[in-house]
Amino acid sequence: MLRNVAVVVVDGFLPFEFGTICEVFGVDRSDDGLPSYDFAVVAGEPPPLRAHNDFTIQPFHGLQRLEEADLIALPAVGDGRLSAFPAFPGDLLTALRRAVNRGARVLSVCSGAFILGEAGLLDGRRCTTHWRHAAELARRYPEVKVDPDVLYVDDDPVITSAGTAAGIDACLYLVRKEQGSRVANGIARRMVVPPHRDGGQAQYVDQPVAPSCDGTLRDLLEWLRAHLDQPLSVRQLAARANMSERTFARRFVADTGTTPRRWLTGQRILLAQQLLEETDETVDTIADRAGFGNATALRHHFRARRGTTPNAYRRLFRGDPVSP
Repeated sequence: MLRNVAVVVVDGFLPFEFGTICEVFGVDRSDDGLPSYDFAVVAGEPPPLRAHNDFTIQPFHGLQRLEEADLIALPAVGDGRLSAFPAFPGDLLTALRRAVNRGARVLSVCSGAFILGEAGLLDGRRCTTHWRHAAELARRYPEVKVDPDVLYVDDDPVITSAGTAAGIDACLYLVRKEQGSRVANGIARRMVVPPHRDGGQAQYVDQPVAPSCDGTLRDLLEWLRAHLDQPLSVRQLAARANMSERTFARRFVADTGTTPRRWLTGQRILLAQQLLEETDETVDTIADRAGFGNATALRHHFRARRGTTPNAYRRLFRGDPVSP
């Protein structure tokens, strides 16, 4: 269940990462038939709280508000706060542990993972943070399995994400997981952001847009989205892009942060989710339309990427009206 959301602010918080959480969960979009969340900004320390950019806010809620939250989100904190050890108040850490013990989820953006680490909630878990902070997170909390190369990690009930925009990806991922692709896509459309980036996608792309880029791959990606039902090999895609296979594969990873095969599989899963939610078509038909060829292949990839079966996903999300 994802209805009650609290974002915790501490001294030294970063405004953009704080704002992304507020934008996803704190805006009333019921006019578009999307759910509204019971959203609150919570002071993790006595207010007023100073942002990293040197302005202050004074949240109305204290830590007791966390006792009713389904999701507790932790935005990034500035580097100066991370240099202090221990850096975060004990009553906040206790409140986070209590929330997880009763079944709440916690989600961190960027260096917000350090608060979860200090609370002991990352011990034995796989997690991520901004690539600049990954080594320090691993050094400070040796029981934690830090993956610096991904956008976000779901080790339920703990979700961690990398820097800045990866926080949006993690929030939309959780919305999709709990409330389906219609809701996640609707929020993304209102925010004018991509509805989904796979969590396993690389954090740091050396050259996001090559200086000599003439739009070839951008056009190719649009073409691929319109032809996901077709059997497509890297050789065929390279030929369409007028590149050798090796050059195409290298260019694709440089521009998108992931491999052609993984990108295709992710897009096909998204299409399958949409069809499962919005149509009466059989799983076999959906598998064919999404480019998997048969239901067995769809079930294999769907379970690997979404942790459930197509039929179970359909039962969960199909046709259930969302109450504003």
